[in-house]
Amino acid sequence: MVSEYLKQHTVAYHDAAEKLFNSKKIFDKTFTLEDYKKIISTNYLMLLHSEDKIFQSLSGELAGKLQLEDRKKLPLIEKDLASLSLENKAASHDLEFTGENEALGALYVIEGSTLGGNVIAKQLSKTEGFDGITFNFFGCYRENTGPMWKSFKEVLDTEVDEQNYDEVLSGAKKLYNFLLNVN
Repeated sequence: MVSEYLKQHTVAYHDAAEKLFNSKKIFDKTFTLEDYKKIISTNYLMLLHSEDKIFQSLSGELAGKLQLEDRKKLPLIEKDLASLSLENKAASHDLEFTGENEALGALYVIEGSTLGGNVIAKQLSKTEGFDGITFNFFGCYRENTGPMWKSFKEVLDTEVDEQNYDEVLSGAKKLYNFLLNVN
């Protein structure tokens, strides 16, 4: 299954992202509003430069199976930017995907961040200094987070043939590298 392949082969990227964003501070309640602004700004740039490209790379049939209309996150994170009084900015480098398989790999990273984001939103909502924060991006699926992740993985595992695993992994790595190096 490609979802397991991706999980195994992107663990170093995932760990690097957690380190970049000081994720351990979330659980010991030392995460600050400035830390949160950094994670929102960086994820905004990732979505700004990837979401439309990913969606346009997927066939209409696959888009339907993935319920892409329900997976749009850019408008949600733009609400977070506005509520935090952060300015929209452009990335220092560009991002391109070569085909549907790379786009699926990139979408894996975004959907995985949503899964983790739900946990982040729950933790931060109990942390001092986060009163009034809406968590539009991190809480986007609310109680449907588990089912949305499960349906995404099912489509991914059903639609991707084993000979294409490396292309999907390439897309995931591209998006992780962008996320880790954007400023």
